[in-house]
Amino acid sequence: MLTSALIMLGLALAFVVIEMTLTWGVARRLRNYSIVDAVWSLGFAPIAALYLFGRKYPTEQSLLFTLMVAFWSLRLGSHLALRIAKHHPHEDVRYAKLRADWGADADRKMFWFFQLQGALQVVLSVPFLFACFRPTNPKVDLTSDWFALGGCALWLTGLLGESLADRQLAGFRADPANKGKVCQTGLWNYSRHPNYFFEWLVWVGYAVFALGSPFGWLGLIAPALMLHFLLNVTGIPMTEDLSLKSKGDAYREYQRTTSAFVPWFPRRSAP
Repeated sequence: MLTSALIMLGLALAFVVIEMTLTWGVARRLRNYSIVDAVWSLGFAPIAALYLFGRKYPTEQSLLFTLMVAFWSLRLGSHLALRIAKHHPHEDVRYAKLRADWGADADRKMFWFFQLQGALQVVLSVPFLFACFRPTNPKVDLTSDWFALGGCALWLTGLLGESLADRQLAGFRADPANKGKVCQTGLWNYSRHPNYFFEWLVWVGYAVFALGSPFGWLGLIAPALMLHFLLNVTGIPMTEDLSLKSKGDAYREYQRTTSAFVPWFPRRSAP
């Protein structure tokens, strides 16, 4: 199994190199590197399909898992693509900042940044691989596979929560009267980043699903890495910094009263 897994990981790596090279070329021509966010999300669907078709006799669990990944990937990717298209030719502030920091060398450095994004796709796809290569066991079907059922439940909770958070934020921003205000609608009243929390929950679901396979525990690297990036790198820190610059004291009060990540009851405002 490990030999087959390594072969599939190699094929996935070849795919992301091509994927990100083409994306870089298009982004460079458009002068908008933001499109990598949408491609990155959409790219997980073909990776999961690659792993599925790499197995001679797919199981019910592997078919279900691939559909789960494809649905999540297409939903998030299309959501990001529409948002990027709406703001084009304006580039997301993260990439605009990188472009400014890197100056004349921006295109070359961005190429390698895109390749790093592709490599991260492969690392995060580890639970996909083990879920799809789960050995056939005639005594265990989908209805008695507790890892599969638990993973599905977590995945569905995360997917619905993230979709609701995205919709609530979009509705808030669509109202001109809310310009410059802090969104505290629905889930945003219980977490400053409910979309990030439920996105992470999706990855926890993938990892739990993969636990039913030999070596499936290696899939735990995906939610662990995702949590690190969301809490410490490109997720909450960058988003909060931009919100403080644009909303000032209103956002500082929001930080004081509202959980950063896990949805929880808000604290009282200062008298």
